Amino acid sequence: MNSVYQINKGINRSIEFKGLKAQYIWFMGAGIVVLLILYAIMYFLKFNDLLAIAIVLSLGAGLAYKLYEMSNTYGEHGLMKKMARRGVPKVVKVKSRKVFLFESPARR
Repeated sequence: MNSVYQINKGINRSIEFKGLKAQYIWFMGAGIVVLLILYAIMYFLKFNDLLAIAIVLSLGAGLAYKLYEMSNTYGEHGLMKKMARRGVPKVVKVKSRKVFLFESPARR
């Protein structure tokens, strides 16, 4: 018996599905679930069916467009880096030189 094995050539590469990279796949899945719940709520509130479908489809198209744009702009880790960069202060002000004059116990 001759066995044929598939070789995984994507070892250590980030997951990608139809152009969406890494966490954006999860964002798309969560967005679809939210849109389904939104449609169910509008259905139970007796919205016009065509209006409800038009709203959900337009929001879904906007979601897909924005997620693909973010995936292409920021890549796999870029969005996390952008959010982390917001937490870094632009300026660090020190009003005393005591920080630089005395040797810390860790340096001894």
